[in-house]
Amino acid sequence: MNRRLLTVLLLAFLIAGGCSLLVYRVVGRRVAAGHQGSTTRVITAATDIKLGTILTAANLSSTEIAGTLPKGAVLKPENAIGRGVVADLYQGEPIMESRLAPLGSGGGLAATIRQGMRACAVKVDEVVGVAGFVTPGMRVDVLISGDPPGVSQAQGTMVRTLLQNIQVLSAGTDIQKDTEGKPQQVRVVNLLVTPEQAEVLSLASNPNNQTHIQLVLRNPLDTQESKVTGSAMVNLFGNAASTPVLRHVVAASGATRKPAPQSYSIEVLNGSQRTEQKIAAPEAKE
Repeated sequence: MNRRLLTVLLLAFLIAGGCSLLVYRVVGRRVAAGHQGSTTRVITAATDIKLGTILTAANLSSTEIAGTLPKGAVLKPENAIGRGVVADLYQGEPIMESRLAPLGSGGGLAATIRQGMRACAVKVDEVVGVAGFVTPGMRVDVLISGDPPGVSQAQGTMVRTLLQNIQVLSAGTDIQKDTEGKPQQVRVVNLLVTPEQAEVLSLASNPNNQTHIQLVLRNPLDTQESKVTGSAMVNLFGNAASTPVLRHVVAASGATRKPAPQSYSIEVLNGSQRTEQKIAAPEAKE
């Protein structure tokens, strides 16, 4: 009796194990087939691609992506070839429509300008440009300093914030010539501005105005514009009305000493004798 029960239980365990293995294999094959069927080939960057580059077949590669595709992913090479890159791409990164300029717009800086905006070039000094503080994508404020017309020269140089929260499109060098005709490097930063802001920047950067433009770096997350009224050189040294005034020193009243009486010396010659006589001055006699 016990042997027969053990045999039945052993057979039941064997049948159950076989069924479980069969179900596992069937389900595993179906899952694997489902994953293989959901992969999609997308276009990627074959190498690092800089902003403004016009894509060619040599810049492109492809890879398989399983699951849901990123929104705007380019699936065919012909949809990317000939279009300009509006943001840096890195090797192996899927190419998105948002990273490419519209077809026919070309490449370079012009392809990165949004509709209704303008790119305005501004010269900056070596401290801002060479040090690498201003790079594409940064946000800056534009300050202008100089001697404004119609303002008293006693206030000295004035500075005010001209524009706030301006995006930097590009930062590079422009080759110009100095007074001797020798080439020199000038740092040029292109800012993304509205047409009205472009007019203001153009007027501020006019060399005839003898003004100086400086870029101030700001946090990209800080988009709030501050209310600033500007500063003058005289404000750095406090209020001019508080300048100390020299006071006249008045001597205390009291008895004053009279100057010592003056006298005159007269030399008298009598033959070989020589004498000297002193005579008091008339003021001393009084």
